[in-house]
Amino acid sequence: MQGKKKHKGTKAEIRAQKKRFRLIGTIITVAILVVLIALSSFLIYSYLKQSSPNPHPAFELKAAIVDHLSLTSPNQTFNQTATNILKQAGYTVDYYPGEEVNVEFYRNLPTHGYSLIVLRVHSVAGTSDGKNFILFFTSERFSSTKYFYEQWTDQVGWVGYYEGGPIYFGIREKFVRLSMNGRFNNAIIIMMGCEGLIYTNMAEAFIEKGAKVYISWNGSVSASHTDQATIQLLTYLTQNQTIREAVENTLNEVGPDPADNSTLDYYPKTLETQNYVILNTSSNLILKVDVATTISRRNLFWEKKNKVNF
Repeated sequence: MQGKKKHKGTKAEIRAQKKRFRLIGTIITVAILVVLIALSSFLIYSYLKQSSPNPHPAFELKAAIVDHLSLTSPNQTFNQTATNILKQAGYTVDYYPGEEVNVEFYRNLPTHGYSLIVLRVHSVAGTSDGKNFILFFTSERFSSTKYFYEQWTDQVGWVGYYEGGPIYFGIREKFVRLSMNGRFNNAIIIMMGCEGLIYTNMAEAFIEKGAKVYISWNGSVSASHTDQATIQLLTYLTQNQTIREAVENTLNEVGPDPADNSTLDYYPKTLETQNYVILNTSSNLILKVDVATTISRRNLFWEKKNKVNF
């Protein structure tokens, strides 16, 4: 019994099949090219955004007091005293209350041309996937559908003051590096919150973004103690003391935090940074010659008992 011959198709069918294969191949190739072009455009945009010059490149005696704590630990005496110290030193001072401290505020902070920024802001440190991080609180309520890209890339997380309470967006060091617009123009950053310098990654991000020095605490600190220390620090800085002198003299004056023994510190500890001073009569940071010294989890609840901490 003879078997049936396998139908090989006519020439027209073969040509039609080849045409379909070519069309499918073309569609796949175009799709790949579109994805590659979109990815390349995004990477180029991100690079240009990070490296774009500050729209306010000229150094000015211009300061900001970012008072996120006005919502939980208001201290008008601190605000007025700090403002007076800075104004007497020749600064213009902008004040931002807590309700203005949201994600977009942080995003645009470098564009204002501040030479000194006081961050009276809640902060917390933790570890996620074996990596240390620091979060700055915002007053913006958290939403899983907002800032999706920033959440996906670990630039923002969520934080709360106590378990079961409302949760808010917090920014991480990646946000400083990747999403802040413009650059800081040799600004001094005074981060008053808890654990702002328990790790150096947030400080490194600010320095990479153009700041000159980052000053903060290496552990938890009460609101009253950091307020007192920051007033003393601003006094010394505006008296033309070097960064090192001002930080060391502040610690000698007010001491470490009484409850947690945390101390004020600064980064980086290069010779240049240690010896920088702010001159009241100048619009530039200059190097003071001193021959004698010629240095948890992303989704985190945060609660401290018996005192108000940052």
